[in-house]
Amino acid sequence: MGFALVAVPALVMVLGPADGVSFANCAAGVVCVLGLSRGWRQVRLRAMVPLVIAAACTAPLGAWFSSVLPEPVLLVVMGGLVTVTAALLMSGLRVRALKGLAGALTAGAAGGFMNTAAGLGGPPVSLYAVNANWTIREFVPNALFYGTLVNIFSLITRGVPPLAGDEWLVAAAGLLLGAGLGALLAGRIPDRAARLMVLSLAVAGGIVTATKGLLAA
Repeated sequence: MGFALVAVPALVMVLGPADGVSFANCAAGVVCVLGLSRGWRQVRLRAMVPLVIAAACTAPLGAWFSSVLPEPVLLVVMGGLVTVTAALLMSGLRVRALKGLAGALTAGAAGGFMNTAAGLGGPPVSLYAVNANWTIREFVPNALFYGTLVNIFSLITRGVPPLAGDEWLVAAAGLLLGAGLGALLAGRIPDRAARLMVLSLAVAGGIVTATKGLLAA
């Protein structure tokens, strides 16, 4: 989720809204698969079924939404979504409606739509997990499982971005480098500081993206 919040605004600025989101879906899917390879035994499949089914239903709607909006409007929407979701996560908001089966369906549907439209499927599931009182050990593998499938749904409905071979290689190298640096720093940066840094970067990126859209309108 931190990857998407920080990377989506930058990728949208570099590649444009359509290819930026599609590439974010590719990269986030890879990150989720790599993380899930170590924790797949902890996935609660029964709890994840309504989340995944709801996401599969709304992913095509997100692809349609992003295809019909003019680019400046899409930049404003994406920037706004990043900023608002990061702010909600900072606040630790609890929503009573996001509990039980109805909460799972709502969070899954919102995540599927937001992931395909703007590359941001994680925050709704995070809010659901908070309101369902999941521990961090429960949340991480299940969020990775959800992220893997939702990014697959997004790529099926949006398509893979048409990048050149050398661009894919550079992207792969960047992911590996970032993963290596993250592993080195994980034990040295307090959780609260890391969380604040990621969400602050997300807010800044969201504001810049939305501002670019407003200036281009």
